[in-house]
Amino acid sequence: MGREKLGRKEYEARMAELQGELVSLQEWVKATGARICIVFEGRDTAGKGGTIKRIVERVSPRVFRVVALPTPTDREKSQMYMQRYVPHFPAAGEVVIFDRSWYNRAGVERVLGFCTPKQTEQFLRMVPAFEKAMVDSGIILLKYWLEVSEEEQTRRLESRITDPRKTWKLSPIDLESYSRWYDYSRARDAMFEASDTDFAPWYVADNEVKKRGRLNIISHLLDTIPYEPQRDLDIELPKRQKRGDYREPELAVRRIPTPF
Repeated sequence: MGREKLGRKEYEARMAELQGELVSLQEWVKATGARICIVFEGRDTAGKGGTIKRIVERVSPRVFRVVALPTPTDREKSQMYMQRYVPHFPAAGEVVIFDRSWYNRAGVERVLGFCTPKQTEQFLRMVPAFEKAMVDSGIILLKYWLEVSEEEQTRRLESRITDPRKTWKLSPIDLESYSRWYDYSRARDAMFEASDTDFAPWYVADNEVKKRGRLNIISHLLDTIPYEPQRDLDIELPKRQKRGDYREPELAVRRIPTPF
């Protein structure tokens, strides 16, 4: 398929099929009590948010839950590092998606000096055991790293500067991170080396072309989780009751304008 752009009509048709399968996955999760945890990591502008948005667009927020934790509080900073993430793990019948995760310690915290080198080393030593405990408890854990080129990251950041709909996505951390491409590359490489395991492997997704990247990630997700498609529902709408003596009253409710 390469990196050529994908037409909107073809993209939306393929996305509709995959989103239908995500609904089927959802029904399987509810029926079996499965617990699924999906981690999305990657450089700034790699497309994590857009991919997650498409995954949860047509499913129930009571089953699919997105976790994007803010900067830790002083109290959270004093806790064991993993402690703030554990309460968000899935219960039976839930899919939890982390938009950045505990791997902040191996990435942004390491590169920008928000933790010490010793803290990063400790994290990289203990994270395989932590994830082994997750998997052994029955959680299905998927970890995705979204990859883009230097040139594409530059283009996406510049579009945020000029598009008022996207300026909220810019922060001083984004700009500093942009200037430290190879520090992030070294941090990513060390993270892969320490935490790419047979029981919780990393999957690297080329997201240079967002539409193709989203389709590939969702397709892979569906192929990797051993769900069983649920049977089509045999539903027939019941008849509505008759009007009888009901008459709509003249109420002084405020109706919004209809200029379109």
